[in-house]
Amino acid sequence: MDPAPVASEVCSPGASSLLRLTMVDGLGPTLIARAVRAFGSPERVLHASIRELSHLQGVGDKKARQIRRGLDDSERALRDELDLAHSLGVRIVAQGDPDYPPLLAETPASPPVLYIRGTLDPRRDLFGVGVVGSRRASHYGIEQTDRFSLALAQAGLTIVSGGARGVDTSAHRAALRAHDGRTVAVLGCGLASCYPPENDELFTQIVDAGGAIVSELPLRTGPSPENFPARNRIISGMSLGVLVVEAPLKSGALITARYAAEDQGREVMAIPGRVDWASAEGTNELLKTGCAAMVTSPRDVIDILENAARHAHAGTHAARARGLSIPGDDEGLFTPEASESREGAAGRATVALSERQRSIYEAIEDARTLDELVETTGLEAGAILADATMLELKGLIARRGDRFERRCDSRPN
Repeated sequence: MDPAPVASEVCSPGASSLLRLTMVDGLGPTLIARAVRAFGSPERVLHASIRELSHLQGVGDKKARQIRRGLDDSERALRDELDLAHSLGVRIVAQGDPDYPPLLAETPASPPVLYIRGTLDPRRDLFGVGVVGSRRASHYGIEQTDRFSLALAQAGLTIVSGGARGVDTSAHRAALRAHDGRTVAVLGCGLASCYPPENDELFTQIVDAGGAIVSELPLRTGPSPENFPARNRIISGMSLGVLVVEAPLKSGALITARYAAEDQGREVMAIPGRVDWASAEGTNELLKTGCAAMVTSPRDVIDILENAARHAHAGTHAARARGLSIPGDDEGLFTPEASESREGAAGRATVALSERQRSIYEAIEDARTLDELVETTGLEAGAILADATMLELKGLIARRGDRFERRCDSRPN
C-alpha cells in the first residue's frame, strides 16, 4: 500500500526519507547528518550502494553492509510507523521544516526528526528554559521547582522538561497553572508509550493546553535507561538555558547541564541546596566549580537569559552559542577561557570506575569521536555519552571539539 496518503497527514514535507534513515541500526544523528551532506539529500542516501556507503567517515565495509540491509528493510518499517503515528495523532517533523524547534536545529547532533503530540510554536518556544532535577526531589526541591517554573511561565518562557517524576513533573504542572503558560515534555521513550505511567493524565493536560509531548525515538520504543542521556540534549537544545533545581552527583540533570554548557553554548543556572543533603550534592558542585550561575529568584533567571533571548529574537543566537564575536554581546558564562579554568581546577584524585566507564576510558588511548567510540566499544551512543559525562565530571577525560581525549593529570583505580 502506498504510504503517501498517510504520510501527507502525519509528516511534514521531506520528513519521510529522513524518518527512514532514523529507523536503520547503525545510523545515529551524527552519521545521518554526515551521510546527507555527502550524498546531497536523504533520498540519495536511501539509494546509496554498499561501496558508496563504505566511503563515509566512520563506516567501512562491514558497517556499510549492515546499513544497506537496514535501508532495504526501512520501507516496510516506515509504513507501519506512519500508520501508528496516524492512529495516535502524532506528527513527525524533520530538520528544515518550519515546525522544527529553531534553537534545537542549531545544535550538534540534533535529531533528524521529531515525533510531536500536540503543538510546538516556533515563535513562542524560541524563548524556552529547561528545568531539570532529581526524580526523588525533596520537599524543598519540589517547592522551588514550583516557585521558579510558575513565575517563569507567567513571564512568557516555555518550560521544557523531561516528563519524569519529581522535579520534571512539578515543572510541567506549575507551567500549566500559569495564565497562558506553555510547557513541553521531552520523553526518553516513543510516544506510543507513557513513562512514567502515572503521568498519562498530565501529558494529556499539556497537549490540551497547547503544549507538546516530544520524542526523537520510534513510536514503540520503551523507556530504556540508555535513551535518557540522549534525550537530555533535546531539553537543553530547545532552551536558552537550563535551570538545575536539585540533583545528586550521579544525575541525568548534570548530563543535561554539561550538554547545555559544553556542546550547545547554553546558560546553566542552579538553585543552591542544603550542604548536608545528598540530593543537592550535584547542584552544589556545579556552583562550587563555577559550572553554573547561582540563582535564588526567578528574576535572576530572566536576567541571565535576557541576552540570549535578545540574540534569539535577532537571529544571531547560533553565532553567540558557538562563541563567535558579536558586536554588543555580553561576555558569556562559558567562554573557552572559563572552560580551561574549570578543567585546570578539576580534581586529580584517583577514582574508581564502572566496567563500562573503564572500557570507554581505555578506548580513548588516542582522541576519539563518538562514532569511533561506538565502533570500538560496541556500546550504544547514548550509553557512551552518559558514561563519558561521568568520566568528565571525574576529571579523567575532556572534550575537544567533537573528540574525547584523556586528561594527562588523572588516572582511574
